[in-house]
Amino acid sequence: MELNFKLIVLTLSILFTGLTAGLCFTWANAVTPGLGRLDDLGFLKAFQAMNRTILNPTFIIVFMGPCLLLFINAFIFKNINQFAFTSYLVAAVLFFAGVGLITIFKNVPLNEILDKTVLETATNVELSELRKTFEQPWNQWHMVRTVCSFTSFALLVTGLLFNK
Repeated sequence: MELNFKLIVLTLSILFTGLTAGLCFTWANAVTPGLGRLDDLGFLKAFQAMNRTILNPTFIIVFMGPCLLLFINAFIFKNINQFAFTSYLVAAVLFFAGVGLITIFKNVPLNEILDKTVLETATNVELSELRKTFEQPWNQWHMVRTVCSFTSFALLVTGLLFNK
């Protein structure tokens, strides 16, 4: 039973972290650059619609699940190869800080500013100012999440290779 639990936690850790890294990469590589080509109203409406749509149970479990799962994974593999344990622990800390905390304290507050704005009644000047307030900081913090989620995923895979 213990081996099955360990395997399940490790598998879910790698899967959810990999999915998050892929999502972050896709957003950074295609979604936000594509949205960046839109005019202010189009950009803000599209981003507002995606932010509202992405908040669903599946996304929250996969995206935020590793914040807890990776620490459980590191704990249950603490008595294995020191290199593997260190890889798992660094992956957990990096994901928690670079994805979890950045999301909660940087990206979500920007999303909330955008969500509270009635875009259809805003003036062109207000739309331009909102975009300036939102776009560059959101993309900057998202790039941190992208790098941290990818690095956490790479560390999990590396730890798996030394997990003997």
